[in-house]
Formats: sequence, C-alpha cells, structure tokens
Amino acid sequence: MGENFAKILKELRTERGVGQVELANTIGVSKGIISLWENGLREPKLSNLISLAKYFGVTIDFLAGLKDWA
Repeated sequence: MGENFAKILKELRTERGVGQVELANTIGVSKGIISLWENGLREPKLSNLISLAKYFGVTIDFLAGLKDWA
C-alpha cells in the first residue's frame, strides 16, 4: 500500500475539503495518525481502511492503489 495509499488519501481528503482533524474525528483516530498515513509513515489497520472507504465512498482496492476506479 505505502506511497500510493498516502497520495490517494490526501487527494480524497483535499478534494472533499475535509481537514485532518475532521477526518480523524469522523473515523475515530487522532489527527496525528492521519498525518502519519498521508506522509507514508504508517499504514491503517483494516478497520480504519474500511472506515475510510465508507467515508469517501470508494473501495479498499482503490484506497490501496490497486484499482483506478472507485
């Protein structure tokens, strides 16, 4: 996942106009975790990946950079 996930997450978040704090509060993690994910320093647990996919209305495969479609 790594670099692709970080780029995709940041793009989805900024396209939606959502700040890191708002996203973190919505899915139940800290703002610092969002930052670590977006900088490619950490990868989310499966439960967080599912929450992100639901929030953004995309598939887990899309978030992971495995598919070009949502």
